Amino acid sequence: MNAPPEILIRDMGFDDVATVAQLERRSYAFPWSDAIFRDCLRAGYYCCVAELDSIVMGYGIMSTGAGEAHVLNLCVAESFRTRGIGSQLMWHLLEFARSLRVVDVFLEVRPSNTAAIRLYQSLGFTQIGMRRGYYQAEGGREDAVVLRRSLGKGRA
Repeated sequence: MNAPPEILIRDMGFDDVATVAQLERRSYAFPWSDAIFRDCLRAGYYCCVAELDSIVMGYGIMSTGAGEAHVLNLCVAESFRTRGIGSQLMWHLLEFARSLRVVDVFLEVRPSNTAAIRLYQSLGFTQIGMRRGYYQAEGGREDAVVLRRSLGKGRA
């Protein structure tokens, strides 16, 4: 496997919302709206983008509080997947959480998203439960696998 590309991970700004929302729409059948991304920025969630040669190829959004973090969204553009960018973004989020002395990081993922589940498991996440009917899906709802990664005493 080739080494992952050298990417820049930086804070997301309001001027990134249109690009990020477009990437979201291309990636998901039930995407977040531009307004949701703006609300995440306004709420003070940690929002970052991954760039290569000034092209936004992915993003991550995480809320933190009370010693916990919750990865709300992590996405890599389809043409950049399987190159280690998702791992780099996730490690970045984990390091940010560690800097805030977060103990546990949580996320939900569709059971049908086996590539994401493999990625999260490779980074030390383990399944702790299921949320029934969590996601909107074609013809109804889809469950969510709930994953957790302990950072211990603030160590990734």
